[in-house]
Amino acid sequence: MTIASIMLAAGHGTRMKSALPKVLHPILGKPLVLHALSAVENVVDIPPVVVVGHGAEDVQAAIQAGAKHEVHFAVQEPQLGTGHAVMCARELLQGKSEQLIITFADMPLLTQASIERIIQLRQESQSVMVITTVMSEEPRGFGRVIRAEDGSVIAIVEEVDCTPEQLLVREKNTSAYCVDANWLWKRLDGLKPSSKGEYYITDLVAMAVAEGKRVSAHILEDPVEGLGINDRVDLADTERALRMRINRDWMRQGVTFIDPWSTTVGLDVSLAQDVVLQPNTMLYGNTSIGKNSVIGPNTTLIDTQVGENCHIQYSVAESAQIANHVTMGPFARLRKGAILKDYVHIGNFGEVKDSVLGEGTKMGHFSYIGNADIGKDVNIGAGTITCNYDGKEKHHTQIGDNAFIGSDTMLVAPLKIGKNATTAAGAVVNRDVPENTLVIGVPAKPKERKD
Repeated sequence: MTIASIMLAAGHGTRMKSALPKVLHPILGKPLVLHALSAVENVVDIPPVVVVGHGAEDVQAAIQAGAKHEVHFAVQEPQLGTGHAVMCARELLQGKSEQLIITFADMPLLTQASIERIIQLRQESQSVMVITTVMSEEPRGFGRVIRAEDGSVIAIVEEVDCTPEQLLVREKNTSAYCVDANWLWKRLDGLKPSSKGEYYITDLVAMAVAEGKRVSAHILEDPVEGLGINDRVDLADTERALRMRINRDWMRQGVTFIDPWSTTVGLDVSLAQDVVLQPNTMLYGNTSIGKNSVIGPNTTLIDTQVGENCHIQYSVAESAQIANHVTMGPFARLRKGAILKDYVHIGNFGEVKDSVLGEGTKMGHFSYIGNADIGKDVNIGAGTITCNYDGKEKHHTQIGDNAFIGSDTMLVAPLKIGKNATTAAGAVVNRDVPENTLVIGVPAKPKERKD
C-alpha cells in the first residue's frame, strides 16, 4: 500500500517574535523542520511534500540542504488554515497513494516509530483516519479528544467550544494524522471556513463520523513526542526533552553521564562503551569518542574524532583528530586540521591549528602551533609559538623526532628543525636547525653542546 506524506510548514510563527521563520529555529543545531522530516523520510514511498508559505525560499533552501532524500514543495499563499494547506498539496499527491501521513514542522520530537504505528493502526482498525494524542494533566490550549464507548473518536472539540464535562477530558490532540487518501481528497472541498475564514483538518473527524466511518486515536507512549513549538519557551523545553531522550539512549548503551541534564550530545555523534561524559560537555556534528575516554567537564567538541583512553577537560576542539591515550587541557583549543597522534599531551591554554603532533609529543602550556608537522617525542616548551603568518601568507614549520623546543621559543616559518635538535629558552629561530644542534639567542645561532 503506497504511503505519501504532507508536512505543514507555512505558518509565520508570530509568537516566536523573530524575523526567522519558526520552522527554521534550531534545536541541537538543526532546524525544526528537518527534525520533523526525519520521522517520515524513511516511511513514505514517494517524496514527501512540504507546504511552505512564510519565508518559503529560506525554508526550501534549508530543507534541500539538509534532507536525506528528495522532497517536493507546495506553496500556501495566503495561509488559510491547516485544511487549506492540505488542499495546496493536492495537485502533487492526488491519485498517487492509498494512505497519507499529515504532520507539522513544529513538532520535531515525533518519531518514525509512532508514524509507523498509526499506519498499522489504520489498517488494523479499518479506520478512515487515525490521529495521535497524548494524555496530559494540563491540556489547556488544546482540543479535547472525545471518544465513543468502543474507543473510537467521535469528535475533536476546541477548548473554547468545550462543555464543562469535556474540559475535564485529559486526552488532547497532537496533530499528526494517517488518512485514507482517496477519502480525503474527495472530502476536502466539503470543509467549511471558520469565522476567521480558515479551514481546519480537525473538521474531517466530524465529517467521517457523520458518514459512519471509524476514526481511531493512538496515544503516544512518550508524551514529549506531542510537544509543539509556539514560542521560545516551547523551543527551550523541546530541546531539553530531545537532549534527555538522546542521553538516555546512550546511557542504555553503556555511556556514563555524570550530569545528563547539563550534557549535550548531537544527533550525529557516536560514543563507544565506557565513555564518561563530565558535566557541561557539549558534543556536536560528526563527533566520535572511543572507549574509556573521559570528556569534560566544560568541554565542547565539534566534528572531532577522539580515540580510546583519552582525557580532555575544559577544552574546545573543532574539525580535529585525536588518537589514543591523549591528554588535553585544561583550557586547550584544537582548530581545524589539528591532528594529535597517540600519547600526545597538550597543557593549559595550548592551541593547535592545521598541524600534526607526532606520537608521544608534549606541548607545554601557553603555546601555539600552526601549519606545522611535529615528529615523535618532541618537547614543546611553555610559551612556544610558530610564527606562521607573514601578513600575506601562511608558512610551514617542520620539527624532527626527539627535538627539544625551549620555553618561549619563537619559530619563524618557513622553518625546519632537525631530529634531536634543541632551542634554548627565549630563542628566536629564523633559520633551519640541523640535527643534533643547539641554537640560542635572538636571532638563534648554533652553540656547541656540552653533553
